Amino acid sequence: MLKLSAVSLQLSDTRVLQDINFALQDGEFIGIIGPNGAGKTSLLRLVQRTLAPSAGQITLQHKALNNYTATELARTVAVVNQTALPLFALTAEQVAAMGLLPHKSWFEQNTSHDIAIVGRALAKVGLAAKAGQQVDTLSGGELQRLFIARALVQQPRLLLLDEPTNHLDVKYQHQVLQLTRQLGVAVLACLHDLNLAAWYCDKLLLLDQGRQVIFGSPQQVLQPDILQRVFDLPCQIHQQHGQLQVSFMPPALSGKVAS
Repeated sequence: MLKLSAVSLQLSDTRVLQDINFALQDGEFIGIIGPNGAGKTSLLRLVQRTLAPSAGQITLQHKALNNYTATELARTVAVVNQTALPLFALTAEQVAAMGLLPHKSWFEQNTSHDIAIVGRALAKVGLAAKAGQQVDTLSGGELQRLFIARALVQQPRLLLLDEPTNHLDVKYQHQVLQLTRQLGVAVLACLHDLNLAAWYCDKLLLLDQGRQVIFGSPQQVLQPDILQRVFDLPCQIHQQHGQLQVSFMPPALSGKVAS
């Protein structure tokens, strides 16, 4: 589905990413993790094509990313950025219907088939009853689910998520990621919470200062020695409810616990 080969990104005199290599398969959920400034969002922007690599190659469905037209890319890749309210009042149905734009010509009206696609997407994210409600009345979790519905209306093969759980209550963090897992499309997401990444992702890409530290399963990536080196804090990994749990302990507190 998606493959990055020796990809680097240089902005002015700053090397933002260096020698990134990984592949994302159909239906797979990959989480990009790492400290702030590691290059997570920049990597996502390369796949969005809002930034261009300074070296290496990105292919999507065995075709070079830079060979896609803007319309072809919009029909293949959907993006859910960090939650931001629209600048004017729209209903949930109108926001979801924006996903139709890559499939429509200028001034082309929505058909009954289009309206049905929007309705199914809203139903899939549990917002059918909120279709006529203005978006500024929705909760944070509802708003994020609405943006996922809009992405679904695009009928993409690949979904890109930039910190999809940012500023959400714990319940909605799990709700959004559970929904994302169930969509059946390839997903590449920047995630800040390592425990959520361990719970929902098939594979993880750990970045540090623009470099790829390790790519693999959560069990391979979430190792105490690796995480302690990258995040510069003592770290413990344990199992809870059959899932990996990551605990960081500042040195001052770890001394108290030990005593």
